[in-house]
Amino acid sequence: MSFFSGFADVVDQLADVLHPLFQGASVAVAIILFTMAVRLAVHPLSRAAARGQKARTKLAPQLAELRKKHGKNPEKLQREMLELHKREGVSPLSGCLPSLLQLPAFFLMYHLFSTKEIGGEANPLLGHSLGGAPLAGRFHDALADGGLFGGAGLVYIALFLLVTAVATFNYRRTKQQMATAPAPTGEAAPGMGAMLKFMPLMSFLTLFTVAVVPLAAALYVVTSTTWSAAERYFLYRDAPPTALAAAM
Repeated sequence: MSFFSGFADVVDQLADVLHPLFQGASVAVAIILFTMAVRLAVHPLSRAAARGQKARTKLAPQLAELRKKHGKNPEKLQREMLELHKREGVSPLSGCLPSLLQLPAFFLMYHLFSTKEIGGEANPLLGHSLGGAPLAGRFHDALADGGLFGGAGLVYIALFLLVTAVATFNYRRTKQQMATAPAPTGEAAPGMGAMLKFMPLMSFLTLFTVAVVPLAAALYVVTSTTWSAAERYFLYRDAPPTALAAAM
């Protein structure tokens, strides 16, 4: 628990620095800044993932040819595909790394605001709030305390509106890109057609996450989601439609 205690102290100290400017919202702002620091640290990997995705998109015709040639021999197909990626200097897993590296930060935030004691002492972070909504509370707590249009409820409404705006942006952009992308064939990408139809809606699942996790973790998710939308826009603005769809 010493690690969690140390991190709680860091958040508290950052909040103390921010307090003159943000008063009671200083811990919430500290969480947002922490999230942005995590995303900034992971950004080089996101750039590398974007380059890798663009490169994998260029390999699509060769991969389709391999599937056509070795479709009845899965083991040989796998070897040939790995060899092609290795020969072209492309990692099939590079796109997963940025998301995977963010998970520990999210779970850390979730744990900090779900635990009553840290290091054998009362958790000092649980007493903080944002606009009347406790950072350790959840959406159902806000509904029970003042209803949807109470002080805490309004905080969640603001978060839901922001998530909806970001999700709508992602949805429209992905649909526009996919409209100009060639339709996947069952031979080249079995099941891909159905997945691509569902993919633009995935951003809206963040609404569920915000509703069920502690508000502090929700702030992390909303900040990270907003960052991701802006990051993808700039990293994939000149990418082929299929590359953007695969990155969503």
